[in-house]
Amino acid sequence: MRAASLTSPKTDGGDDPVRTFPLATWAQARREVLAQARKVPRARRQALVAFLLLAVGSTCTVTVPRLLGRIVDIVSSAAGSASGELVQAEADLWRTAGLMVVVAVSAGVFNGAGYFILARLSERLIANLREEMVGTALGLPMHTVEDAGTGDVVSRSTDDVAQVSAAIMEALPILSGAVFVIGATAVSLVTVDWRFLLIILVVSPVYWLAARSYLRRAPALYAAERASMGLRARRVLEAIHGRATVRAFRMEDEMHERIADSSRQVMTNAVNANRVMVVLMNKMLIAELVMLATAIVLGFILVDNGVLRVGAVTAATLMLIRVRGPLQQIMRVLDVAQSGYASLARIVGVTVDPPRPVPDAGAPEARGEVRLHGVDFRYRDDSWAVEDVTFTIEPGRTVALVGSSGAGKTTVATLLAGLREPTAGTVTVDGVPVTALSDDERAARLALVSQEVHTFSGTLRDDLGLAVDGDASEVTDDEQLVDALAAVGAVDWFRQLPDGLDTVVGARGLVPDPVVAQQIALARVLLRDPRVVVLDEATAEAGSAGAQALEAAARRLTEGRTALTVAHRLDQARLADEVLVMEDGRIVEQGTHEELVEAGGRYAQLWEVWSQGR
Repeated sequence: MRAASLTSPKTDGGDDPVRTFPLATWAQARREVLAQARKVPRARRQALVAFLLLAVGSTCTVTVPRLLGRIVDIVSSAAGSASGELVQAEADLWRTAGLMVVVAVSAGVFNGAGYFILARLSERLIANLREEMVGTALGLPMHTVEDAGTGDVVSRSTDDVAQVSAAIMEALPILSGAVFVIGATAVSLVTVDWRFLLIILVVSPVYWLAARSYLRRAPALYAAERASMGLRARRVLEAIHGRATVRAFRMEDEMHERIADSSRQVMTNAVNANRVMVVLMNKMLIAELVMLATAIVLGFILVDNGVLRVGAVTAATLMLIRVRGPLQQIMRVLDVAQSGYASLARIVGVTVDPPRPVPDAGAPEARGEVRLHGVDFRYRDDSWAVEDVTFTIEPGRTVALVGSSGAGKTTVATLLAGLREPTAGTVTVDGVPVTALSDDERAARLALVSQEVHTFSGTLRDDLGLAVDGDASEVTDDEQLVDALAAVGAVDWFRQLPDGLDTVVGARGLVPDPVVAQQIALARVLLRDPRVVVLDEATAEAGSAGAQALEAAARRLTEGRTALTVAHRLDQARLADEVLVMEDGRIVEQGTHEELVEAGGRYAQLWEVWSQGR
């Protein structure tokens, strides 16, 4: 798969350069939103119904001040009238008041229904966007996500999604309602006296200039705010995941200061964005003063010259006061809309360059033959991870990869698993480059189990069923699942579960200890039954009370399969068919355990230290 491009490096408060996913342009964001909207069932019909409801609600809203103006005319006309005329005026007054109550209630009902449909449609759209973003991130090569930082991905899928949701729930109903109210008010003002409409036209340039000045500065400020929030999330996650290292090296104060520094950046960027908003609000107050003062002067002139009655002027003035509210709301929600758009650009930025789906390569029947030839891998900072790695694993044989920390063992494992693409050289399984295999072809041949495993939230049956072809709910052979748990030594733990396979595990249920979590991961691989297994220190927990169980599970998993084991314990290397020794990204020794010990080289030194340590 081809990776999504990342933005140019930026400084991280004086630290090493940090790469993030790009920001989508307006055109890209619009295309993605329209594409996701088309996936929502009956989206056009729902949008049309919401439009009609809001239009009717806005018409009712504008009708209320007109009815108030009629009441003023009724009261003023009744002054000094005969008793019969007073009775008629009183009846008109009650009818108008009742109609005004009905119209006001109708405005609330229609506007509420329109907002509800619009909010429901928007939330479905946001859900689609989030699924698209997370799905794209999961399909990207590992190094792309690592370069961007998991904090950036987490921030975009949580903080930014929440911000877009808040913006839609707050800004979209207000903007749509305000547009309808302004349009209905303009029509009503024409029916009263066209000169009142000129007032809106006179003050419109003030609003336009204020909004233009705001929009020229605000996007960059809100983008900086969202980016600083992503940096803060990245640093918090680093501190949490690396808490053992932080404590071991007494780096608590340093990590605290790093997080505090990123929090100060968030605060500074938020204050800068809000300062621009305060300037906008001050300009709005000037425009509102001009609008109301002009309306009062024009109304006095029209009444004094007998052009309009007091009730009509009252109605027109109330409409202008009412339109002042939507105009003010539009300007105010620009703040929320800008923040929401900045977050939307970050969300869509992950999906603008998705991994290209790889078609079936027509790979032969899975046998498990692995070949790496002249493989190099260079990180984006141009530092080498591995150079000129060449070896072959025949079907059914186990090769152990050993070496000091940072020698490049994990990089080789991820290259074989297809999670990274080599800078040079080839990595093939059954004669086909790993990167050319489709997802289905690779899943049938390869499985990677690392030291860091995850127990998915849900029932144990669902967790294990993830490894079975098809929907997990279609897995009906419970005996098959239990046999897999027994094979990896987890059957005793399973028998203690209150609900058996229906026991809820993971973050929302029973959290298994690290050894059991690793056993569950190994059981999933057994159920998948790939021909090639890559164990990247998958039994590192073997130093705990479950040492023998994990090592036995690993041996059971590699029986009859091609296996590459990144050996955390040299006991595992001793049992392998062949041992590869890595130093500084290169293979420096190769042979069986006995051959390498007898040769007296680097492996013999490691074995001697390991034996003394035991």
